[in-house]
Amino acid sequence: MIVDERMVTFIHSLETENSEILETIEKEALDTFVPIIRKEMQSFLKVLLAIKKPKHILEVGTAVGFSAILMSEYAPCDCHITTIEKYEPRIPIARENFRRAGKEEQITLLEGDALEILKGMEGEFDFIFMDAAKAQYIYYMPEVVRLLTKDGVLISDNVLQDGDIIESRFAVERRNRTIHSRMREYLYELKHHKLLETSIIPLGDGVALSTKVREE
Repeated sequence: MIVDERMVTFIHSLETENSEILETIEKEALDTFVPIIRKEMQSFLKVLLAIKKPKHILEVGTAVGFSAILMSEYAPCDCHITTIEKYEPRIPIARENFRRAGKEEQITLLEGDALEILKGMEGEFDFIFMDAAKAQYIYYMPEVVRLLTKDGVLISDNVLQDGDIIESRFAVERRNRTIHSRMREYLYELKHHKLLETSIIPLGDGVALSTKVREE
């Protein structure tokens, strides 16, 4: 827990419900132990989408499609979302959820390894949401920055690892040490990248909010 649990509970008590389909998918995901974005992150995304009004969104990490559908509801109606997922058991669930939400035309799901797909992508995105394997963020970064438009927004979720990020790597469970070291490297690169301006926010499980302030 990064923020005091009582504070998080209070903030959650103020939240309003999502659309019926999002509420249903969220319940199904939680019942089957599929991780989806936290309530605080949902609200944060809604506000950023209202401010930025993106036309081309890229999501790295679809899971069952919850966040892609949420973004489609709060982005402009002519916005298109491209989302990438590798884990095969979740792909048909995501596709079915897009159908249930009536978002099949607005959301394109690409199947396969995110890094390989990113390397082959062209075009530009004015809003990118990173919510995939945390140890891979550092490897996705060059391609994501390449695809991000000038003044575009990059959101990286789950970057503080429930507070473990501030611990010595020897205080972290051995199985989590690779993620720990790579995430520290990723946050350092975000903060020191010559093309980006980044704020790291202790919201949810930690979010890095970046904007591309100049081209190469």
